[in-house]
Amino acid sequence: MKIIALDSSNDILIVALFVVMVVVLIAALVVLRAMRVMLRVTMPHVLEAEKVSLTEAKFVRRNRRQQWWNKLMGLRPLAEEKDLVIDHEYDGITELDNPVPAWFNGMFYASLAFAVVYLCVYHVFGWGLNQDQEYDREMARAEQARQEWLAQAADNVDENTVAVDTNPQTVAAGMAIFTQNCIACHGGAGEGGIGPNLADDYWLHGGEVQDIFKVIKYGVLDKGMVPWEQSLTPAQIAEVTNYIISLRGTNPPNAKDPQGEKVEYEAKEHSEAVDPAATAG
Repeated sequence: MKIIALDSSNDILIVALFVVMVVVLIAALVVLRAMRVMLRVTMPHVLEAEKVSLTEAKFVRRNRRQQWWNKLMGLRPLAEEKDLVIDHEYDGITELDNPVPAWFNGMFYASLAFAVVYLCVYHVFGWGLNQDQEYDREMARAEQARQEWLAQAADNVDENTVAVDTNPQTVAAGMAIFTQNCIACHGGAGEGGIGPNLADDYWLHGGEVQDIFKVIKYGVLDKGMVPWEQSLTPAQIAEVTNYIISLRGTNPPNAKDPQGEKVEYEAKEHSEAVDPAATAG
């Protein structure tokens, strides 16, 4: 209760001070107006002198601005035109020797100074990047952004969007992952071992790119195939998938007998298969 009363007292005090300040200001304006009225009645010459002084000061300022503008633009009064006539004429036509405007000279000398500074910064001391260096820097930034986008896009792939990619870099990356994780069950060339043969046309769970990706990702626990989605990124699973596709028709030695159903592929897919030996080399 005391705190509330104290806050109310402060508000009342602030309002009272504001009202007093307004009253004082109004009173000062009234007194000033009354003094000017008295001055106009008792000493009119003072106000007249003040008015003349203000008019002269205004005229001087305007004249200075006009002179400054004429000097900047190189303008001369018509009364001085006779002093600018060049000492030759043709068919009664004379020419005036008008000076170059100050603003043009200023821009000219400023451009010279800029050229000197530019030359020193970019070509003498090498503080700034020239056009070739800027181009290389922007291309490097664009390539970095492209690689980041590709990495992000690659990690967004799944069993529904994966596609065949016969790019040698993709196949080589898939081969490295396969060699590290898969040869114990499927052999070094995909000939099969504990797991089925990956180089023939027979598949237990489908041989299309989506089917292979799905098996690698989710595994087949009842067949001993573990899921790899926790160990490999979607991009890495896609790389292994495309490496396995590149093994089609390679006929590795000591191949395991076919298992599952035969899958008929289009001739185009066979023609796109990459020799893993050539990729490794």
